[in-house]
Order: sequence, then structure tokens, then C-alpha cells
Amino acid sequence: MRLTVTRQNLQRGLAAVTASIPGKSTLPVLSNVLIASREGSVWMTATDLDVSIRVSIPAEVSQPGALTAPGRKLLELTRELPDEPVSLGVRGHQLEVECGNSRFKLNGLPEEEFPNVPAVDFEEGWSVSEESLRRLIRSTAFAVSTEESRPILNGVYWVLAADKMTMVATNGHRLARMSAAAAHGRAAQEDGADEVVGESKEEFIVPPAALSHVERLFDGAGEITLGRGGNHLGFRTENQEVYTRLIDGKYPNYKQVVPRDNDKIARVDRDTLGAAVRRMAVLASDQTRRIKLTFGDDRVHLDVMTPDLGEAHDEQDVEYAGDELRIAFNAAYILEVLRHMPDGEVRVAFKSPERAATFEPTDPELDYLCLVMPLRLVD
Repeated sequence: MRLTVTRQNLQRGLAAVTASIPGKSTLPVLSNVLIASREGSVWMTATDLDVSIRVSIPAEVSQPGALTAPGRKLLELTRELPDEPVSLGVRGHQLEVECGNSRFKLNGLPEEEFPNVPAVDFEEGWSVSEESLRRLIRSTAFAVSTEESRPILNGVYWVLAADKMTMVATNGHRLARMSAAAAHGRAAQEDGADEVVGESKEEFIVPPAALSHVERLFDGAGEITLGRGGNHLGFRTENQEVYTRLIDGKYPNYKQVVPRDNDKIARVDRDTLGAAVRRMAVLASDQTRRIKLTFGDDRVHLDVMTPDLGEAHDEQDVEYAGDELRIAFNAAYILEVLRHMPDGEVRVAFKSPERAATFEPTDPELDYLCLVMPLRLVD
């Protein structure tokens, strides 16, 4: 293999793929990046066996070939190189790097030792908007569970239907759900034919780490092609690919826990309420993070009492319709939900101190809902 690339492109490609290199592994090759050149481009691949990332960068290729090299060391080296063209070559199992007056040799491993990228059928896949997909990921993935006792809840539930796509995440105490329009269908089309829109829905449970890579890499305004192969899902554009292992199992019926009869409604400014909750959280218990909110007469009173720390009180103006309500929440959950709500007013709906409260943006164009379970009131 012999090729020449710009330092900027080499650094960009390495930074994109090395994010999936595991911190520790019993397989030395997983610390490496697979560099495979073809005419006009070079593909870089890294994997932790659960998530694989492939990125293509332009290159002048004089001799095709492939080798794996230590990913993080190569990225670290590339950052320190002068801003000049970089020549990469292979001699035996070593990657030779030349830039300006600098010469380096990195010990690598043969291509054959690197794990294969999962086989995914993109031709019979779907197409979704990059922008819409990023918005769904940002608005829901924060709510996944980190407890190993219920692995199904460690993933984001993603439903692709003919007219929209929906993502849901929950840890049993909070839930986030967002839907967006999704003109999608089979990626393969006959010449001149319209896109074929699927009639049935597809359901996946996707690890949030994989979705984090997708959100980071696919930052354009185009379309992403999705493909599935067995228990793997692939995301692809012209120059970037992400593959992830899916979580097996059936996702719980989240619709059963979303209340439909919450009749006590408050409209609050997101930033104002968030600032008040942050102040209260300073004196909240480290174990429960409990704060008490009392709604009534277009005011919300916030109170915290922690025996070994002290107590705090705040109050803010709100628009509130309903009987007076006293309810307690984990402050951390409220702050997370508010942080992911759009700027402006938020509609908060309650039924009773024991029932879940819902948070929604007041913009009717946004199909977004978060749910937070209350804590037991303590006087």
C-alpha cells in the first residue's frame, strides 16, 4: 500500500473512527484501525465488536493495500505533524508515515486479523433524514436505563413506520418519546421510479452508544440509508458507515404508562423553572434529590428540607389551571427533562401527587413528550 493524504483529512478520519476503539480489550487488534486503500480514497475502520465505524477520506493512491495500525497512537501522531501532505506506506507488518522531514514506523497487524464488518443489506433498507434522526437521538437517548438488571431498557426503542419514526427511552422513573416525519422506504428503486414506502413498521432496540456515534458523525442535511442484517443495524452515507449490534427482546408497552387524563395544567418558562430547580438542588438530599413543588394561584412554590444540610424555598410565576397540587420529584430528572426541551414555555400536566407528570413543548409542531414519576411527599 502506498498513498498520500492531507494531514487534515487523515486527522478527521482517524478522529471519527477511533471513538469506537475500546478502552481495554483482550484482543490486541481491537486497538488498531484498519486502513484499506482503493483508487481515489482510503477507508478507515475501527470496532469494539458491538459498534463498528467506517469512514472514507480522499487520497492519492499509487498502490492499493491494507494494514491495521494502533489507532490512538496514529491519531496522536497525526495531530503533531506539520501541515503538509502525509505519505502512508506498508512494509511487512509496519505502517510507514512520512510528512515533511519526519519519518515514523508503527508496528501493525495484518488485515486478516481484523474483525469483519457485519453483513447488512442496504439495498433492501430504508432512508431517513439526518437532521430528523439527530433530533430524535438528542431528545430521547438521555433517558435510557444504566441498570444491568433490565437490559431491554438499556437501549432506545425505535419504530419506523410509513409516515413517521418514533424513539422512546426510559429507566422506569422517567421517559422520553419523540416522533418525526419519516419519508422512508426501500432504498433500492427502479430507474425513474418513486421511492417505495413500506406498509409495515420496523422496530429496533438500539444501544445509546451507537446512536451517540450516529449523532456525532452524520451532521449533514441529507439522507441516511439504513440496513439490517440479522441482529445488526447499519447506517450509511457516501463516506461514513456505522454498524451496531441490536439489543434482543421485546420492549415494554410504554403507552400504558403515559397518562391521558392529567387535568391540572401549568405553563412555565423552561429557563426560569430550571434555574429555580438548580438552586433548590444544592440543598437536596444526595440520595433522593427530592424537591417539593406546590402549584396554585398562578405560582409555583419550591421547597427543600434536608435535616443534615438545611432548607430552601423559592417561588415563581406560572400559568396554572386546576386545584392546588403538592408533588415531589427527583431534581436531577426534572433538570434533565427541561434541558432537552426547546426554548420557551413548557406545558406540564398533573393528575395527583402519586401519578406521573408529563412535560411537553407548547409548540404544537413538535411531537415530544417526557414523563417523570413523582417521589413520595415528605412533610
